[in-house]
Amino acid sequence: MDAKMQMFENRLLKVYKHKSKLAKRQDIGCYRIYDHDLPEFPFCIERYEDKLYLAEYLRRHGMSDEEHEVWLDECIAEISRLLQIDTDHIFVRQRKRMSHRQQDQYQKLDVQQDNFTVQENGLNFLVNLTDYLDTGLFLDHRTTRKMVMDQAKDKRVLNLFCYTGSFSVYAAAAGAASVTSVDLSKTYLSWAEDNFKANNLTDDKRYHFIHADVKQYLKTLAPNQFDLVVMDPPTFSNSKRMKDFLDIQRDHVELLNDVLAATTSGGTVYFSTNFTRFVLDTEQIKAVNIRDITKATTPFDFEGKLKRWCYKMEKA
Repeated sequence: MDAKMQMFENRLLKVYKHKSKLAKRQDIGCYRIYDHDLPEFPFCIERYEDKLYLAEYLRRHGMSDEEHEVWLDECIAEISRLLQIDTDHIFVRQRKRMSHRQQDQYQKLDVQQDNFTVQENGLNFLVNLTDYLDTGLFLDHRTTRKMVMDQAKDKRVLNLFCYTGSFSVYAAAAGAASVTSVDLSKTYLSWAEDNFKANNLTDDKRYHFIHADVKQYLKTLAPNQFDLVVMDPPTFSNSKRMKDFLDIQRDHVELLNDVLAATTSGGTVYFSTNFTRFVLDTEQIKAVNIRDITKATTPFDFEGKLKRWCYKMEKA
């Protein structure tokens, strides 16, 4: 084994021992193990119970295609050995560094439809490690989801840019009076509905799935409709299905003020963004209290690695 591979082995073993102990202590089966800790090994490695998601970030590695394949096979074999997960349970993806001007929030890569169910805080979620760039469950929001759950009982909950509806499932399971999930993608709305079914949450009168452009949808809402809102938009989107493109830095004040207008007095809004250079314009946002809860919502497996912001806002 060469010196670089030995360094990777040492690092991976160290972080895995530490994080697996914390995960076991907290009864967590899905967590991030490694994220580009060494520049020569630009991987993101996440565990989904008995399976591994291994994403390689695209880089100029200086290897030919054949050399790279050999190197990657060696890495997979080493990861399999160290983490004691069979290579048949390791799913490999290649990720490009996401540009601020990326067209689509989610990218379809395959059509294997290889979905399976994992658990988080006693709830079931469908995960797909083959067909999309993302897996269907954003692990970095595990703590935020629990915050929403603790607050959702008897509340009218709105989940905007809902993706596969994990926040919605948490709210519904907590006994929310109603849960409305909104997304522009029919694929992800259908996935959200499947997540509800996986948890036996099937009350059509309380749970609503809205296919809409969030920017336009917010303009249709009457005041004071919701008590608790979650909004986790993409950094940028110019989908052909939208009337206008979305730029979260440019648009966040309008979006948040429209959300707050639809929120009851004393209501809460959780807002998150992955735009690392994001600056919140607190002066223009019509909330009585705005708190940066990024650190408070950072799970143990993302400490020092989190590339998102999270805020909690309250309406007067």
